[in-house]
Amino acid sequence: MTVVGIIPARFGSTRFPGKPLALIAGKPLIQRVVDQCRKSVSLSEVIVATDDARIEAAVRGFCRVEMTSADHPSGSDRIAEVAGRLACDAVVNIQGDEPLIDPVVIDRVTAALEGCEMSTAATALSDPEEYDNPNVVKVVVNQGGRALYFSRHTIPYLRDAAGLDARQRMRMFPFLKHLGIYGFRRDTLLRLVKYPVSPLEAAEKLEQLRALENGIPIAVEVVAYSSVGVDVPPDIERVEAILRHQRE
Repeated sequence: MTVVGIIPARFGSTRFPGKPLALIAGKPLIQRVVDQCRKSVSLSEVIVATDDARIEAAVRGFCRVEMTSADHPSGSDRIAEVAGRLACDAVVNIQGDEPLIDPVVIDRVTAALEGCEMSTAATALSDPEEYDNPNVVKVVVNQGGRALYFSRHTIPYLRDAAGLDARQRMRMFPFLKHLGIYGFRRDTLLRLVKYPVSPLEAAEKLEQLRALENGIPIAVEVVAYSSVGVDVPPDIERVEAILRHQRE
């Protein structure tokens, strides 16, 4: 199976304009993501998808870059435009704000596509401060490792532990935090983006729910990696500290 890694990159982030080009230890953020993706053994190629000429100019010196429409409502729509031009079997959507993405996670998500139309990753929820945080998406899976539901609310609800704090509840159930990486069979992705926004997707503002509502199964790989993203400028210092520690 030929699998291409695609990294959507937007310049106009509300919380951090120009984020893909922000320097992290001397390299643009988007280049650090590309470098990590190239350590994956399952990707035949890595492509950056953008609608911004500044990102295109910066990226073409170290990676293939594809220009896309500026009107896409989501990263999935942006990578679908690129996937439509490619002769590949599957694509992996890697977030452009994770400079420390573990290539093993990419390989696990890719391998899951051998037996499923769509795949993603999750990790154990270990921080009590993330328990009730709606920006930390949770997922529940069935016995076969397929997603049952994704939510910004903490799921499942522990009825018999209603009076306990988050730390105590986390000791009672293995809650899973969703990681924002997706694998798609090419045909599945091109079909998915043609569906209208689904009711659950509109309610939770989670585009993966469109797949579930339209009967597309999602394999969930549970991994040890926990996302280290760059959302706001102060996050750069945190990532640089991790990089320094890795070199020691």
